[in-house]
Amino acid sequence: MSKIYAFNGVMPTPCKVKEVAAVPYDVVNTEEAAELAKGLPLSFLHVSRPEIDLAPGVDLHADEVYAKAASNYIDLKKKAPLVADPEARLYVYSLKMGNHVQTGIVAAASVDDYDNNIIKKHEKTRKDKEDDRARHVMTLRSQTGPVFLTYRDTKQVDDLIDLVMEDEPEFDFTAVDGVCHKLWKTDAATSKKLAALFESIPYLYIADGHHRAASASRARAALRDANPKHTGNEEYNRFLAVIFPATQLRIMPYNRVVHDLNGRGSEDFMKAVREKFSISPTDNPVPDKGGVICMLFKDHWFRLRLKADTHDLSVTDALDVSVLQNNLLGPILGVDDPRTSKKIDFVGGIRGVKELEKLVAARPGSVAFSMFPTTLNQLMDIADHDQIMPPKSTWFEPKLRDGLVCHDF
Repeated sequence: MSKIYAFNGVMPTPCKVKEVAAVPYDVVNTEEAAELAKGLPLSFLHVSRPEIDLAPGVDLHADEVYAKAASNYIDLKKKAPLVADPEARLYVYSLKMGNHVQTGIVAAASVDDYDNNIIKKHEKTRKDKEDDRARHVMTLRSQTGPVFLTYRDTKQVDDLIDLVMEDEPEFDFTAVDGVCHKLWKTDAATSKKLAALFESIPYLYIADGHHRAASASRARAALRDANPKHTGNEEYNRFLAVIFPATQLRIMPYNRVVHDLNGRGSEDFMKAVREKFSISPTDNPVPDKGGVICMLFKDHWFRLRLKADTHDLSVTDALDVSVLQNNLLGPILGVDDPRTSKKIDFVGGIRGVKELEKLVAARPGSVAFSMFPTTLNQLMDIADHDQIMPPKSTWFEPKLRDGLVCHDF
């Protein structure tokens, strides 16, 4: 049984929302964030990436960075302004990218559900990233970037969302990347009905935002321990989430580039690959189905299929990214831990195979791998089995925008 809660969203005014809304903090580095926020004093990147307003080279985890985030958030509340909704409610959020549309619910999710695995995970978190997000939310006393959740579709929820969308949206704008964002406010009765419907949904799944969710749990634990009158109903027991039905989501591949051949010559490398995989030249560098990996080496694309049978593998080991890691990247190229290895770069599928060709051309001796995307069913199956996916297994598009609705606590 999943719990979602109405809350008083902190939101920009409709006339300023396009200036405020920004890409998530973790899809850009400092330089990219500074460029995107240039000439945009209301951009939410000043809150999510506050180092762009400090001296170049500042330690991203320095006290002044978090203090700047808090002061920028306060300033943005005044200047945009960002206004707390007088009514606690759920919101409906729709994104359109080309012909793809996905529509979900903005809600306050339950930290208890996260801690008790009602909200299921598929990814390990890193302590340093948890530390950063936990400190950010505790300094601001707000969750400003949502956790991206999904669930197995329920027609009753879809029908109710469709009714909400018959009204005029509160927000309707197209971002600079061409993605159209719309947001509706629900009335009290509809919020109550939606929350009740989710009580019949057994599990929610984190699609993206494991570190945001973990930071919410850590923040709640600290505030609970410091509050002798803790009841469990305080707002810090919940966290900002956007919840989409699984069939509406689009996963793109997360491709790989390895920068050297681990001391092997070209012939030795190809021989080692042939021992594990059947190889054939291809003019199509994009895999057409699961079980196929395309490899770029020496200006040529090859189609790879593992020779060994994968039917007896666990659901995690049978993933294409696992097959590649366990049979080629690790044993042949020496990428033993893709989370920490300096040999490998991960390239989101939105950039296409042209980006892989560009990177390989820039560094002779590199080899690139074009992957078939992991499916939502695989993600949920792995989470249901309490297993962990390899790093960089999924790339979701379109990206949610920070700053549309914040959750103060």
